[in-house]
Amino acid sequence: MFYYLTAKNMPLYENIKIEDPEIYQALINELERQQTGLEMIPSENFVSQAVLEALGSIATNKYSEGYPHKRYYGGQEYIDVIEELAIERAKQLFNAEHVNVQPLSGAPANLAVYTALLEPGDTVLGMDLSHGGHLTHGHPVTLPARIYNFVRYKTDMQTGLIDYDNLREMALKNRPKIILAGYSAYSRIIDWQKIKTIAQEVNALTMADIAHIAGLIAGNAMENPVPIFDVITTTTHKTLRGPRGGMIMCKKSLGEKIDKAVFPHLQGGPHENNIAAKAICFKEALEPNFQDYAQQIIKNAKSLELILKEHGFKICFGQTDNHLLLIDLTNKKITGHEAQDLLDEVGITVNKNMIPDDPRKPTDPSGIRLGTPALTTRGFKEDDMIIIGNLLAEIIENKNDNSVKDKVRHGVKELTQKHPLYQNLIN
Repeated sequence: MFYYLTAKNMPLYENIKIEDPEIYQALINELERQQTGLEMIPSENFVSQAVLEALGSIATNKYSEGYPHKRYYGGQEYIDVIEELAIERAKQLFNAEHVNVQPLSGAPANLAVYTALLEPGDTVLGMDLSHGGHLTHGHPVTLPARIYNFVRYKTDMQTGLIDYDNLREMALKNRPKIILAGYSAYSRIIDWQKIKTIAQEVNALTMADIAHIAGLIAGNAMENPVPIFDVITTTTHKTLRGPRGGMIMCKKSLGEKIDKAVFPHLQGGPHENNIAAKAICFKEALEPNFQDYAQQIIKNAKSLELILKEHGFKICFGQTDNHLLLIDLTNKKITGHEAQDLLDEVGITVNKNMIPDDPRKPTDPSGIRLGTPALTTRGFKEDDMIIIGNLLAEIIENKNDNSVKDKVRHGVKELTQKHPLYQNLIN
């Protein structure tokens, strides 16, 4: 078990219980849900007690518009210490030249990069959403798509890999200002250097969105694009196992533009309680045991992949090289939405997700997305993944059998009791 999960001194929410019993009860119920269920959404994780404490700290009281030693309000000497520690630790963790830790989440971080480096109408070449990209990589429903011209590359349906030849052809044809690499549901390795070479050929800037794999990169389980690309965005939760927030890393030459785009162009006062929590999570990720954690995430995902394949599940992109699996459920005669609801009934949390060129609508797609970061934090290993894969298969293939539902619920209970979460949080 990871050392930080024995939260013996965790606050008991006693003040919330007195001030707002309804919120208190909702928090207690959510704690129970997290403790007794299998959290398999690949973008979710469990933070340490120290991160939780920072989020509820007195740093939340302070307005700190600006940057360290260049603030608009007084009384910033200790806030500056917090933010500078976060910046320096992030630089060390990712070998970054310049870091901005103020973005409130991943989407604002991406928008800040567009704002800093593009003019309205400029072209961005990014990954198609149904092939594993993200909404903020140019999907028509988003604000950036109304301001900039996004063109989207896809994966090869036969190999499951990004079609780099097609990506190059699109770059030569469209002459983008930025080539964007990164994903939210793609399970394979990205060839950062190959994309950099294509970008150099068309004089484009390179942008990597590593929100999903930042922890795997920090733990040396995947290649680090930070020294290769011009600008990198990430969230600080997911595999990095920190607070919900964003961060931008870039070459020093772009630092001033990036900082101005975050503040004052898009945001006001940063959330310094959140930045304190980021600093703590970076410190945790610099510890040697974080590398073991990152490697175990991938081992667990591979174990889950293999058992699901034995049960006839179709794994999109052929396999997983990281922390997640995108599963095409078409041959199982169940939709992604139905599967998500069914698994919720038995205490397994996944999310419905589109598959490449999905013929179904996004609100009821053909697939589900699941991952291993949160379970790995709880101490789950490969053998546990085999049990989970068998449970997933049994419930999906017997979706109307209440006795099977009861059996799977019992299996989930046994696993969560074996790997307890936030022990002694509530008396």
